Amino acid sequence: MTTILAIETSNEFASAALLRDGKLSFIDIPSAETHSEASLPAMQRLLGDAGIALQDCDAIAFGCGPGAFTGVRTACGMVQGMAYGADLPVVPVVTLEAMALAAAAQHGDADFLCLLDARMKEMYAAVCRVQNQTVSVLIAPVLTAIDAALLADWLQQYPSLVLALGPGLEVPEAAAACPLVHARPHAADVARIGSQRFLAGQTVSAAEAEPLYLRNKIALTTAERALQGRP
Repeated sequence: MTTILAIETSNEFASAALLRDGKLSFIDIPSAETHSEASLPAMQRLLGDAGIALQDCDAIAFGCGPGAFTGVRTACGMVQGMAYGADLPVVPVVTLEAMALAAAAQHGDADFLCLLDARMKEMYAAVCRVQNQTVSVLIAPVLTAIDAALLADWLQQYPSLVLALGPGLEVPEAAAACPLVHARPHAADVARIGSQRFLAGQTVSAAEAEPLYLRNKIALTTAERALQGRP
């Protein structure tokens, strides 16, 4: 059996998890706490409660994005430092895949249309299939407008999609007829996916770990905000 330490800080609901010999423990980090200050103590607490050291883990998994720029960058930098110091491999896990696994725990196996708030009237979107607790990506993550017509195209391609809706989003009109599950990225699901991928040899070194950024521009100019009617 494997031991995977995991962190997920891509949105305001941060979390840490430890999956050891099939037993999962996790800590939710209140949104009021700073991810960069609270995440490391949470992981240390999980290791301490399990009576093990970081070096006893097989790998460290993290939610690599897409998501909040600062949160994803924080997780990646923290994991790089820990993995380098303990000589451990890293498993980057796409946040929308973690959402799909969380949605499947509520709904059962399905093809999920996963939507995560990207702010600025945009969202991150992907289509993921969950079968027997294994996630595969059918349509890779994209950054798109909330009212994007591409959702209708995806529904034509996969007519049985279940909507996995992240916090802060309303159901898009194009997906109004889909069965609905509320889900969010969580370190518990990052750990589960991380364990599978570690066993499959799908790891990277600490130096190779990178965030998944879909937006090169993280802020609008004053003129662009004015065009959108925003202050």
